Amino acid sequence: MFTATLIASGTLTAGDISTAMDRLRDAGCAPGASGWIDVGDAADLIFGMAPDAARVALEGAFVDTDVVVQSSVTRTKTLLVADMDSTMITVECIDELADYAGIKPQIAEITERAMRGELDFEAALDARVALLEGLAESDIERCLAERVKIMPGAKALVRTMRSRGALAVLVSGGFTRFAEPVAKEIGFDRAIANVLEIESGVLTGTVTKPIVGSDTKLTTLRAAITERGIAVEESLAVGDGANDLAMIEAAGLGVAYHAKPIVAVAAAARIDHGDLTALLYAQGIAKQHWVLD
Repeated sequence: MFTATLIASGTLTAGDISTAMDRLRDAGCAPGASGWIDVGDAADLIFGMAPDAARVALEGAFVDTDVVVQSSVTRTKTLLVADMDSTMITVECIDELADYAGIKPQIAEITERAMRGELDFEAALDARVALLEGLAESDIERCLAERVKIMPGAKALVRTMRSRGALAVLVSGGFTRFAEPVAKEIGFDRAIANVLEIESGVLTGTVTKPIVGSDTKLTTLRAAITERGIAVEESLAVGDGANDLAMIEAAGLGVAYHAKPIVAVAAAARIDHGDLTALLYAQGIAKQHWVLD
């Protein structure tokens, strides 16, 4: 059996659910039962076959509504591996840090191209960090305090999953000076990121090698699956950029979160409208069971 979860923000109606069931029937998906997770916000549709056809039939069919289609058996996830920048936080840290050096447009353009998959991530990171040479170490703390904001739904997602026994790992192509405090604030078990090299209180323009990039994210996912002794299907990976694609494709449920087109097209699920609590609804967890602090 399969579950299609419709996720909105108070706009879903019983009529939408009925229409969705009709669409599943017409697509040859053998629909069965349906029901609310939270009235107006999320609903589950159960069906028997053709999950790819179900996704095609439902995605984009309802205004401001996200759709997650997956096996009903493995929808509960016991591992979360997440990107940080523009996923668990609302900004790209390197772009904001560059603003303190007066070169944000120059670096942001490289970041955007790298996240779209147009540039090699590791080479692009080296190039951007080189431009930060001489920036004061104190600007890192200023940037963290003034610019870094937690993504809506991030704390609820991580804390709820951990309260249910899941392992949560933050793995970022950004920097430990941001990832470690962010991971602590949100509630991750641990964080993996790049180390900015600093001498005499200023950035040297280099990062410690090897660079945390796509390969590290994939390796982290696989190692955590082995560590926990779980099936791949019990894992959830979420990110927005090209360097997240390998782990998203390898996870039991790989989610493109407000993602670049290259990721949105390839991911098994995408969240284009809602916040990160959509990934709790995808697991069938109603709002009354979320851990919010």
